[in-house]
Amino acid sequence: MKVLIINGSPRQKGNTSVALGEIAQQLAKQGVESETVWVGNKVVRGCIACGACKASVDAERGPRCAFGDQDICNEVIAKMAECDGIVVGAPVYWGQPAAQALAIQQRMLYAGGANFQGKPAAAVCVCRRGGATAAFQTLQMPFQMCNMPLVGSQYWNIAYGRQEGEAADDLEGMQTMRTLANNMSWLLKKMHGIETTDAPEREPWTPMHFIR
Repeated sequence: MKVLIINGSPRQKGNTSVALGEIAQQLAKQGVESETVWVGNKVVRGCIACGACKASVDAERGPRCAFGDQDICNEVIAKMAECDGIVVGAPVYWGQPAAQALAIQQRMLYAGGANFQGKPAAAVCVCRRGGATAAFQTLQMPFQMCNMPLVGSQYWNIAYGRQEGEAADDLEGMQTMRTLANNMSWLLKKMHGIETTDAPEREPWTPMHFIR
């Protein structure tokens, strides 16, 4: 089993990476492989509603966006054919997911939907203070339109931090990421007929707040 993780942050080692790294480590502990694709530093085009992706499908390479190899979208679509689940993570800008994450999500699901249908999906957002719930909801909504089971956690899949690496100090946020990973791995095992526990693993709750 394998989960594709998309990092939509412009900062390769920023707080989004910290959160997604926590997920990847916990997936590995559960025996689930993961691959992280960093799109936040790349030019990612927005969908122009040309419809060419629906008009024809490449017989050898499968579903593809009409922009071809002009950006990373088709690479992500191809990778998803070999993966069983997906996590899309992004920082919050102006109460919204970073543009690269949103653009890649919209195009990969529309052009390459056949590679995503029925596979568990999760969104992760990281912010300094506010706007995370709105951004989180935005990233989750396309998955719901593609018949993809949503994977949640003990709280919304959100972590907090401002300076690079600070999200690691959000103990509840990191626990939320690990719980998400546990839920993802448990669901994948159930879907693949692998014997597992009756319920996902749970840690004792580690609550936090941000008044200092």
